[in-house]
Amino acid sequence: MNTGDATRRAGHEPVMLDRVLELLAPSLRVPGACHVDATLGLGGHAVALLEAHRELRLIGIDRDPVALERAGRRLAPFGARVTLEHAVYDEIPRILARLDRPHVQGILFDLGVSSPQLDEVERGFAYAHDAPLDMRMDPTTQSRTAADIVNGYAADDLARILREYGEERFARRIADAIVRERAREPLTSTERLVALVRAAIPAATRRTGGNPAKRTFQALRIEVNGELTSWRRALPAALDALAVGGRVIVLAYHSLEDRIAKRVFAEHTTDTTPLDLPVPLPERQPRFRLLTRGAETPSNRETSANPRAASARLRAIERIKEAASVTTRPPRRGSRPGGSA
Repeated sequence: MNTGDATRRAGHEPVMLDRVLELLAPSLRVPGACHVDATLGLGGHAVALLEAHRELRLIGIDRDPVALERAGRRLAPFGARVTLEHAVYDEIPRILARLDRPHVQGILFDLGVSSPQLDEVERGFAYAHDAPLDMRMDPTTQSRTAADIVNGYAADDLARILREYGEERFARRIADAIVRERAREPLTSTERLVALVRAAIPAATRRTGGNPAKRTFQALRIEVNGELTSWRRALPAALDALAVGGRVIVLAYHSLEDRIAKRVFAEHTTDTTPLDLPVPLPERQPRFRLLTRGAETPSNRETSANPRAASARLRAIERIKEAASVTTRPPRRGSRPGGSA
């Protein structure tokens, strides 16, 4: 039986599963391989990888206790091969140090909001249903909600997060509308916020591009959960944790996440030898290589079967050398780049 097909029939459709399995296979075949699923969710990718690699050890990380509990039940048949961690993915170095795992062979980031968060209407992530304005990924450790932001932030700060995190063209109009509305009565429900955003956006814009509140909800969710701050820390830390031959895969669902992945991957795969030197410096050679040309996208067949995959962008990278051990020496008197003393 095809592992990907079995996982899909279990009722959850992991995004770009076949491609994830293909890209990780070379690194996870090595004896004693350990893989980190940094955004475990419902465990769809994790199950498929554990079934495909019978000796694989897996560390599953999720900040959402509901997702972690549900994934734990699903992964229970794999017993001691699985370790679950309630944490944010930028805590990978701490987790690996505690587990005495200095390096791992694979790391997967499947970013954004997870299926449990969207499916549980009362958590306020979905703009299609009325619910409290919450949006916390971990209610056990987070106190600030989306309601706190829309009712407490100044208009300038609201406009900034809508513009930066939601890439919303009408950020100022929406922010001003929020401030006017909350003066009348605090905003506490998703339905009321959706109606407010819809009214604040020009009618011609409302007719295209799906629900007009989509970008506002994205911006608030990112702000509530500090997602981009954690992501900027997490990806370089993940690359540092890779063994030679290890691979990192990133599935991003909006341009903000994807741009960070693109930049970090470019930095780690670029020869930084000064251009005026005649030969490459060994310590300036890249320690990683790209496994994808740009960002790969799901097939039309997949997006038809799983609409949540439509915005996915996949990038992958492999460590090809150990980290450089650079000894800095003071230049000799009279020396010059590319010449002799």
